[in-house]
Amino acid sequence: MLQDIRKSTQGTTAKIIVGLIVLAFAFWGVESILLGGSSNAVAEINGEEVSPVELQQAINVERRRLVSQSGGEIDPALLEEEALTQGALQDLIARKLMLQSARERGMTVSNAQIGAVIAGMPQFQIDGVFSEDLYRAALGEAGYSPNSFRMAVHDDMLLSQLRSGLAASEFATPAELATDASIIAEMRDIRFLTVGLEAFQDVGEIAEGDIEAYYDANAESFRTPESVDLNYIELRAEDYRQPVDEDALRVAFEQELQNAGYQTESRVSHIMLVQGADESDDAYAQRIAEVQAKLDAGGDFAELAAEYSDDPGSAASGGDLGYTAGDVFPEPMEEAIAVLEPERISAPVTTDSGTHFLLVTERREAAPPSFEELRPQLEHTLAMDAARDELLRVVEALKDLAFNAEDLSGPAEELDLEVSEVEGVTRDQSEGLFANDSLRQAAFSDEVLGGGMNSDVIELSPEEWVVLRVREHHDPEVLPLAEVREQIVAQISQERALAAAEQAAQRAAAAVRAGSSLVDYAADAGYASQVELAVNRTNTTMPRELLVDAFRLHAPAEGESSVSYVAAAGGGFYVYELARVTPGSLAVLPEIQRESLRRLISGEYGSLIDSAYRQSLREAADIEVML
Repeated sequence: MLQDIRKSTQGTTAKIIVGLIVLAFAFWGVESILLGGSSNAVAEINGEEVSPVELQQAINVERRRLVSQSGGEIDPALLEEEALTQGALQDLIARKLMLQSARERGMTVSNAQIGAVIAGMPQFQIDGVFSEDLYRAALGEAGYSPNSFRMAVHDDMLLSQLRSGLAASEFATPAELATDASIIAEMRDIRFLTVGLEAFQDVGEIAEGDIEAYYDANAESFRTPESVDLNYIELRAEDYRQPVDEDALRVAFEQELQNAGYQTESRVSHIMLVQGADESDDAYAQRIAEVQAKLDAGGDFAELAAEYSDDPGSAASGGDLGYTAGDVFPEPMEEAIAVLEPERISAPVTTDSGTHFLLVTERREAAPPSFEELRPQLEHTLAMDAARDELLRVVEALKDLAFNAEDLSGPAEELDLEVSEVEGVTRDQSEGLFANDSLRQAAFSDEVLGGGMNSDVIELSPEEWVVLRVREHHDPEVLPLAEVREQIVAQISQERALAAAEQAAQRAAAAVRAGSSLVDYAADAGYASQVELAVNRTNTTMPRELLVDAFRLHAPAEGESSVSYVAAAGGGFYVYELARVTPGSLAVLPEIQRESLRRLISGEYGSLIDSAYRQSLREAADIEVML
């Protein structure tokens, strides 16, 4: 049926319908269909609307966060808009409530503070210096305009003020500090012996009946994983690489020499004045004249940039814009920079973005490399550019052919490609080409696995594409006993050795509880023993699993001890005796630890009060969700 649907979409009627849909999108935009217009609020919080644009941006931010956290390996279903919408909307509502609360309390953030924060963000810096170009490029890639990002930073700083105030309202009292210190700094005297697994490995012959019984009881553990055998076509740009013409290399070399990296570059600072929406021409001209007068009087350029410049990105760094080779800034600026001597200030320069006072702080020249030095790099770049172009041509042809093909042999023959085979690909494949999550999802999809279709031509990278088809599907099945017999024998032997070691640990614990000395008992039985005095929770000389278990025991009564045992991480058991518990004291803690304890308690309380405050705002708010 899926094949019939695919074929039907190639008909004239279907193409006309698709064409009408495309025209509708072109004239009215996708928003008119998906969101019904950007003016329709998706929620309202105390009279303040949440727009579809705000929600979409929140969804995009959350999607990028999930991809970043997962390192790119994530189930695409988790990134679907439907899966992210409600969570993003609830986060937006919580954020709006906190911002409303901050504004009600008169909290503000100055433009200078915002500019300083933006200028100090490392993602907008090159060699520690703010880059206007990098700033704008990064914002565009993230879906922000400079103004919308500036507002986002403003809101983040406002929220930070509110949270800091809430956190500062909580503190640890002396009694709380003393109580926590008595637990955190508590010390314990512990004696322990180690019952190793080595002495119990010889469990004798495993009876055939025991092997069969274990196999029958644990049959599900011996199933093969579900798997598929696949036919696939892999396209790689490297396979289409051809020798590069010498003339093309020479042309590329000349073009490379014109690159800004090999030209004279000027490092520029500016003071930019932008006419406000409500600012008259006279007032604007007066501001320009005021800056000009202060510069003429010898005023410090960096200080004046911080005070007067309307460019928040550069103002906090003395107006620094980084380097230009004549092609970075608007033409009027580049013309002025070209004739400006270093450490000289230009007359006002007008561009579409405002009026600029320019200062060239440095000028440098770079010697270009020779043709032979650049040849390997140019050869690789030109060859791979051509190879990628040819690859994409073949990919597009393969997409059309594979869409309706009964298998992959026809498209492969027509495009002179090779069909490869692979067997036993599982849903959790971790090696080889099909360790790629996109390929595995395609192989086990309903359309490919259930419908017997070719997959889409899947992009693994701009230089690698794959289309696949399931040749055979293997359901999980129980392996025969003969194939897992050795595994079962090893498992039974291990379990019996552990059981014997645990019985030995129980005997040792019982003997110590009955009054035997743990150290003497260990010596008589041939076990290693150890005594640790005044052990705290951060001790690193004792096995971690033993330390954790020993600090779970109740303190023994005066003159008595507590005895227990715990499994060792590498096999075997530790039998231990807790002889004495000394409560911690705040007075004996070093000052650095006392301060750390204060911060820890205050942080925990601050988190609790922040959560309670958010909940109280939500309970008191008038919230209407329209989705």
